[in-house]
Amino acid sequence: MNEIVNGIAGLEGVELAIVHRGTGGDYVRTFGIPRKLEAALEVARSGQSRAVDLGRATLHTSPGRDGVTWFANIASAGMSGAVAKRVNETGKALGGKVSYAWSTLAVFARWRNAEITVRVGDEERSGAMYDVVVANGRYFGGGMKICPDADPADGLFDVLLIGDVTKRDLMVTLPKIYRGTHLPHPKAELLRGDRVTIEAPIPLPVELDGEQPGTTPASFEIVPRALRLRVP
Repeated sequence: MNEIVNGIAGLEGVELAIVHRGTGGDYVRTFGIPRKLEAALEVARSGQSRAVDLGRATLHTSPGRDGVTWFANIASAGMSGAVAKRVNETGKALGGKVSYAWSTLAVFARWRNAEITVRVGDEERSGAMYDVVVANGRYFGGGMKICPDADPADGLFDVLLIGDVTKRDLMVTLPKIYRGTHLPHPKAELLRGDRVTIEAPIPLPVELDGEQPGTTPASFEIVPRALRLRVP
């Protein structure tokens, strides 16, 4: 999906219909697009056409080079970028939900948080963080409802800052994330804005729609109504 979006973003007269055959399925969850084949094909044939926002990211892609790429669902920087990399390298034989959950626990066990500076619009936050989630959609990581109120057509990102959480915090909170009941949380903060920048003293992995194309420093901007999507 991410590759297709990068090919059609902003094109007039082009609509995207998604027939889910992968393991994550996070983008379709936000819109209620069916995961069963025949029902998804019916939406593709006769569903409504809805204009939705896309994100555009500028990030460090290789030594001395920056790149610009689109994303439809969620971008993040920090531990979740390492989780996405691990899942993509080790495969998803156990299915999306189990593979992402297992990789989250495995990466967290050895991950060290970083001093991160985040700017969302006119607001700035700095401190020790495990993750910064820049959400257009609501789900990532194989069904984690990480930003339950994100609206992919409101012209804003929901930006979740995950602070210095402990192993106990993760074990208690992880089941709540799948239900979308983890917020508010004393070690997390939710901001909203149409532009986001993330900087850290060391390069942090950046994840876009489950891909891991580069590292920080990174910036993100919302592009309103840049995609037409077939929805139920």
